[in-house]
Amino acid sequence: MKQVTATTLSEPYRTSGSEHTDSVGRRGYAIGLMIASSVVISFTGLIVRHVDADPMVMNFYRALSLMVAVTLILAIQYRRMAITHVIRIGWPGIVGGVMLTVAAISFLQSMTHTTVANTLFILGAIPFFTAVLAWIFLRERPARVTLWAMVIAFCGIMVMLGEGFGSGSAYGNLMAMVTAICFSIYTVLVRRNRHVNMLPALLVSTVLIILVAGVSSYGSLTISTGDLVLCVLWGGVLSGFTSVCFIVASRHLAAAELTLFMLLEFALGPVWVWLFVNEIPSRWTLLGGSLVVAAVITRALVEWRQPLPSGSG
Repeated sequence: MKQVTATTLSEPYRTSGSEHTDSVGRRGYAIGLMIASSVVISFTGLIVRHVDADPMVMNFYRALSLMVAVTLILAIQYRRMAITHVIRIGWPGIVGGVMLTVAAISFLQSMTHTTVANTLFILGAIPFFTAVLAWIFLRERPARVTLWAMVIAFCGIMVMLGEGFGSGSAYGNLMAMVTAICFSIYTVLVRRNRHVNMLPALLVSTVLIILVAGVSSYGSLTISTGDLVLCVLWGGVLSGFTSVCFIVASRHLAAAELTLFMLLEFALGPVWVWLFVNEIPSRWTLLGGSLVVAAVITRALVEWRQPLPSGSG
């Protein structure tokens, strides 16, 4: 086995009891994947704007499309061994799938019971929740450059909200908090079990979402052809690509870093709606979004341009 030395590593986070062994090249590749996936999934808002179906019906077909996509990926990748790899996720994968399901349902509840600003504000704290959980359960401590990027990105999200942040409803705010915590738990589970392909955990999540959405929308799952195409694009393509990138990147990036790069979605979403729907964002949205993008890109450049950092990063 190749000896790991200070010259072969960057320091994305500090660990206790285990040594970080990911190469600089793989970390840079993983960061690129996360940025690309965040850009891709940021088109979700644009798709939702063009879908007229009920939110639960939308979730039903999105989850169904994602389930088909994940099944095809696993079948192509593992062929006859696909079932074996599905079983290998064990309880961590099942719990992770449940966490994703709760996060998806809670997000929908939050968006319909409190202001969008409140929801985004709370979800913007996901990297911090993840960092705390990763420190407790994985002994991962983010490097200073990552912490600064997290703080600046979170400030950018607050600026994006402008004057839109209000009290909202306690229930809606609670659901946003549940969303953030559940996704943070999922991230830590995936990171902790990075030696296993956790993509099958999405099958657990999609099956549960299909059941919940199907029962709640029983008898009213009719959807237009146009809406169905958009849901397939959302679930089978956008969500499928993003999920694969997330799983691959989790093998090389700290849990907090994974969720930091995801904040790009919040910044870019309003831009696509502006360009393609002519829904003009406020100056606060543009300014705050610029801060988020700057924080994420700067963090990426630190990794790409300084492959041999010293100290705590």
